[in-house]
Amino acid sequence: MSVENIISSWEKKNFKSLYWLEGDEGFYIDKIMNYAERHILSESEAEFNLTIFYGRDANWSEVTNACKRFPMFAERQVVLLKEAQYMKDIAKMEPYFENPQPSTTLIIGYKEKKLDARTKLAKTVKQKGELFASTKIFDSKLPEWTNQIVKQRGFSINPKAVLLLVDHIGNDLSRIDNEVNKILINLNGRKDITEEDIENYVGISKEFNVFELQMAVAQKDLPKAIRIIQYFESNPKSAPIQLILPALYNFFSKVIIASSISGGETNIASAIGVSPYFVKDYLMAARNYNIQALEMILLQLHQYNLRSIGIDTVSSTSQGSLLKEMVVKIIR
Repeated sequence: MSVENIISSWEKKNFKSLYWLEGDEGFYIDKIMNYAERHILSESEAEFNLTIFYGRDANWSEVTNACKRFPMFAERQVVLLKEAQYMKDIAKMEPYFENPQPSTTLIIGYKEKKLDARTKLAKTVKQKGELFASTKIFDSKLPEWTNQIVKQRGFSINPKAVLLLVDHIGNDLSRIDNEVNKILINLNGRKDITEEDIENYVGISKEFNVFELQMAVAQKDLPKAIRIIQYFESNPKSAPIQLILPALYNFFSKVIIASSISGGETNIASAIGVSPYFVKDYLMAARNYNIQALEMILLQLHQYNLRSIGIDTVSSTSQGSLLKEMVVKIIR
């Protein structure tokens, strides 16, 4: 079941006795847990029938005993076991999973790990409860995901604002969601998120960021590229080199693919996994750099990535100096 299906079933008062939430994307696990904590029971019911454990502090027998209790002044009780990946001997709860208390809803958050499907514990969870597996989404899907969460709240966000936000934050869904909520609070009746909103409320400069550096290099605009790098030097937290190099490598890898595809912008957008709005940028870069130059750029990015971590470079070389040297080589 998806997050939406689980929550929808709870809204209809359809509950299973066991939910096991696992995987490496904590955002969805937290979303289900937070809903369970705040909405399954009314405020008065929760006072007597909501029990929360944390894996670092609880042991399996405490949780099991809590699950075996009967609800007070309510049809059911809810037991939450958060951060269960840290609880020792969790497999000893398997006998309870085999025969759970019908009036108890036990929800287990097992972050950053997955059950071994070959074990008896995993087989019992699948047979007796609901197993929800949460996986990281691909970086290329982050703009689409961000668009969706904004749209779900009844707002819109322009393509460049999405890219600014995603490039700055990276694959951290919880942080993206929090930043979007912060922006929406400050829109004062407007329904569209712009680059100015990203700059004002997230703290990303709309002129000096990884996206603008990428465009400057694509356009072979060396003065602009150097100005952006100088801004990064003065504001080290705005764009560390470990963020810049992968972004450039990803961009020029897609430029190579775009240069080999025939057909319209829609075909190219689909092939490289970007919004059609940005296809013109990739085609412009393909016009400015032939295939040999693009392959050399990828090689240089790899070499400077090694140098950025201290391989084949002088230890005193600053990140800004490395970036300037690299950009000059690429553009000239």
